[in-house]
Amino acid sequence: MKTQEHFATRRRVALACAQACLAIAALHVHAQALACDDCGEGDGAVEAKPAVKAQSANSASPVHSLGLVQINGRAPSSLPNNIPTTLESISAAEIAKTINATDAEDALKYLPSLLVRKRYIGDYNHAVLSTRASGTGNSARSLVFADGIQLSNLLGNGATFTPRWGLVTPEEIERVDVLYGPFSAAYSGNSVGAVVDYQTRMPKAFEAHAKAGVFVQPFELYSSKKTYGGYHASASLGDRAGAFSWWINVNHLDSDGQPLTFITKPVSTSNAVPSATVVNGSILGADKSNVPWQILGAGTQYRTEQDHAKLKLAYDINPVLSANYTLGWWGNNSRGSSESYLRDAAGQPFYAAAANSGTAKASPIAIDGKAYSLAANDFGQNRDELRHLMQGVSIKSHSKGVFDFELAASHYSYDKDESRSALLARPGSEAGGAGRLNDLSGTGWTTLAAKAQLRPNSEHVIELGAQQERYQWQQRVSDVADWISGAPTAIFTAFSGKTQLNSVYAQDAWAISPQLKTVIGLRLEDWRALDGSKTSAAGKTVNFERRSEQYASPKAALGYALNEDWSLKVSTGRAVRMPTAGELFQGGVNASGVYVESDPTTNPYLKPEQGWTSELSAQWASSTQQQLRVTLFHEDTRDALYSQSTVVEGKTISSTQNIDRIRTVGLELSYQAADLWLKGLELQGNVTYADSKILANSGFVSKPGDTIGMQQPRVPKWRATGLISYAVTPEVSASYGLRYSGPQYGTLNNSDPNGFTYQGFSKFFTTDVRAQWRVNKQWTLAGGIDNLNNYQYWAFHPYPQRTYHAELKFDL
Repeated sequence: MKTQEHFATRRRVALACAQACLAIAALHVHAQALACDDCGEGDGAVEAKPAVKAQSANSASPVHSLGLVQINGRAPSSLPNNIPTTLESISAAEIAKTINATDAEDALKYLPSLLVRKRYIGDYNHAVLSTRASGTGNSARSLVFADGIQLSNLLGNGATFTPRWGLVTPEEIERVDVLYGPFSAAYSGNSVGAVVDYQTRMPKAFEAHAKAGVFVQPFELYSSKKTYGGYHASASLGDRAGAFSWWINVNHLDSDGQPLTFITKPVSTSNAVPSATVVNGSILGADKSNVPWQILGAGTQYRTEQDHAKLKLAYDINPVLSANYTLGWWGNNSRGSSESYLRDAAGQPFYAAAANSGTAKASPIAIDGKAYSLAANDFGQNRDELRHLMQGVSIKSHSKGVFDFELAASHYSYDKDESRSALLARPGSEAGGAGRLNDLSGTGWTTLAAKAQLRPNSEHVIELGAQQERYQWQQRVSDVADWISGAPTAIFTAFSGKTQLNSVYAQDAWAISPQLKTVIGLRLEDWRALDGSKTSAAGKTVNFERRSEQYASPKAALGYALNEDWSLKVSTGRAVRMPTAGELFQGGVNASGVYVESDPTTNPYLKPEQGWTSELSAQWASSTQQQLRVTLFHEDTRDALYSQSTVVEGKTISSTQNIDRIRTVGLELSYQAADLWLKGLELQGNVTYADSKILANSGFVSKPGDTIGMQQPRVPKWRATGLISYAVTPEVSASYGLRYSGPQYGTLNNSDPNGFTYQGFSKFFTTDVRAQWRVNKQWTLAGGIDNLNNYQYWAFHPYPQRTYHAELKFDL
């Protein structure tokens, strides 16, 4: 524990550093970007010049000035709108017109530099957000909120810690705002990639809405050939009576996704024994490193049913003070099944042999005369049952006078979170049998915040805040006699732990002149890890020491309007991304999955990621409703957290470890235009280049030094999106979208050049179309096709192939 005197010294040093950063930013407006992380929130944006001087009648986009968002009468964003840095938005009208949205994350589809790894419609446990310098394996390097309530799952970092997108439905979205980079002192270092906030509807009078849609995906890969699909339905009611308003939304999704994993075996060079079962139907292919393998069947294919219900209440205590309450519930039932491609001599599907005792054993098989062994659980099954609850309450003043404040609290709870898996293959497991239960019930997080805004005058806004975030990880893995519904018997392994982040921040935004604005901020954080423990199958529990560390993160930004059409913005800041409970306390298991107390893979002493991020933007906006932004960005991260190998006491082990240094330098171009050549025609497009390299690393993948100079996993060098929409009439519109991502790697040493295979990460180019017809005031028809060109691409799992959508909506 650091002393108070030492901490005070660090605060003074950090403040001096922040002031120096602002001076440097103002002097060095050139191609070599400095580093910046974290951004803050506030009001009082300066109207130096309109980026789009007149809005199209068909456009619902906010007006920009100096890169700051002018809300224009819609629900206020919780994101900062007074920092001269990159902030993009999309409205409900634009989503409905251009995107075949079945899940909340679809709204981000065409925004610059963003990608959500959505494997299928309703993907609840792998849909991680990727940003400029963070891949789809780094879920803890971005923040997602709904009406200011945190949806980001910061219990861990990785595919299974996806934001809780299911707590927002596309039909309730009013607008989505995205703040790029960690340039606000109001957010933790998890904002290093981006901060996303979904603003949902609150009625001004009685309204009712209903929507139903279907989707169909003909899928063909290896020997899997089937049509998958599903439907979704949503209904909303809301009203306002005097000072009181309410909103209710319910949603149901039924989705049958395509196969996601595959059973594979390296090509054998040994001759099969005479007693081996001769099978055929396997497919010869190559793995991500171009090593030949046999593909024996599909491993996991999800059938998912999700329900969502949300109640929002708002009460205006007086003309400048309001109270809000949100209650959200989300339920998920899913079944994961598998399918063998193998056929025996009688032409029947072949799985591992199952004994009458309900157990299974490995089965020797012969493929083309060569020896293979089919494991007992190669074709397994699993079932998930989740019930999550979200609550949020806030009291906020909005006088726009000298002083305003906000008090807010939220809680996210895993009321029930059970995943069951069979220990033997199909078809023996169809009726039950031995299995395992993974129970996360009791896991969750709580946030508290107090914020204040001081406005000495119209050109000066001071923000102050104090926050607390508490995360509790609680996991118990047990053996069960009946994997379908059996009660826990013997413990297999258990993990638990908590992290807590206490923060205070200050941020000063000052419009020095109508052309010049500066923002400087400082965030002070006290991070703690506590109550960490692991329990082995023998029942012995190992407890870990409490940790307490303090960090300071300065921020600075400057915006300058060169003339009526051009503006410059530069932002810089430090971000400290703390280790999560999952990274600290989950792990340390042997090859069979049992926790070993002395296993060196356990690492409760991980360092936090620390880095500086910067961006420099030049923005042009014309009177013809065109806008062009060019942004140079730079991120220098020390102690990045990744799973890799190292040598401990003469043993090579693999675990989550710190990578000494990763540097990313890149360029982002974004263009928008409305009514340029034809009234009703809107264009938008963006291109991002990111050179992200590992510069120093004491760990390795297969041999020391093999990661140095390699590209950061899952961060492609090139990505781009484009979108064309046209209002044929006020009632009929059509859109055409394009998305591209260049080649990428999934390994730290870039040893996986074959992206177009299971476990590979490929490039892709897809196109989407959508049409919408407002039949009358109440009824709207819409339909479209995602992945129109049926591009087959991968992000470890195969992405969806061509998918057809149809929707019918009623508004009262």
